[in-house]
Amino acid sequence: MELLRKPILTEKASALTEKSNRFTFKVDHKANKLQIKQLIEKMYGVNVLAVNTMVVDGKVKTRNTKAGFVTGRSPKYKKAIVTLKEGETIDYYANL
Repeated sequence: MELLRKPILTEKASALTEKSNRFTFKVDHKANKLQIKQLIEKMYGVNVLAVNTMVVDGKVKTRNTKAGFVTGRSPKYKKAIVTLKEGETIDYYANL
């Protein structure tokens, strides 16, 4: 469970789910595709066809304070897009 952080529930991820049966998760940086596939199959009881991973860089954030402009970055994270077998689905809210 420590490799899988949380599902990503954005408009883009929802459109990907509806259109091509792909689900998006935030995962640990050290997790590889085989570990992610085994974990998803074990947790949700589905058949995974493919796993695509990417490291998303953090955005540069700037704000104006009394001392002047302060710049920083939000943290980077690893994202996994999991393609499931046709007809299968993942219910994110079943594990709550």
